Amino acid sequence: MNTKQLVCFAARVADEKKAENIKVIDLKGLSSLCDYVLIMTVTSKPHLEAVEEEMSKKLKELGYYKTNRDGAESLQWRVSDYGSFLAHIMTQEARDFYALDKIFSFGEELDFSKPIKKVSSKTTLKKTKKTAVKKTAAKTAPKTVKKAATKKTTTKKTKKK
Repeated sequence: MNTKQLVCFAARVADEKKAENIKVIDLKGLSSLCDYVLIMTVTSKPHLEAVEEEMSKKLKELGYYKTNRDGAESLQWRVSDYGSFLAHIMTQEARDFYALDKIFSFGEELDFSKPIKKVSSKTTLKKTKKTAVKKTAAKTAPKTVKKAATKKTTTKKTKKK
């Protein structure tokens, strides 16, 4: 699963948990911070925790883990860092105050609602490993050179009488 598919998957998980005003913003090539930003609004601290927990659980099932997390005790805003994308889960008050939508307005907003083909990370890893083994084997195997067949000429010995 590429990063774009992954962030859209996370957005759909948040949507299933009733997060509101969900935006996926493509920053690829525009920011050194990350390739994508996921911003969503929640209605309360329990809602915030439920959305964060469900996203984390579903991404773990695919083999993707947070590299960092901020705002663990915050009632209004949590940020989960998944390496190439950041997930911002915020109350409406925090979203209005920090205005991340305006800060990242230079990026392109993506439509996350289109379903993507679900691929487990295990399947992807197996394919990757097999391909890598084949490529490595091809590179390290000694090259065989076909030798041109040489015609042996036989000389007849004549018997002396």
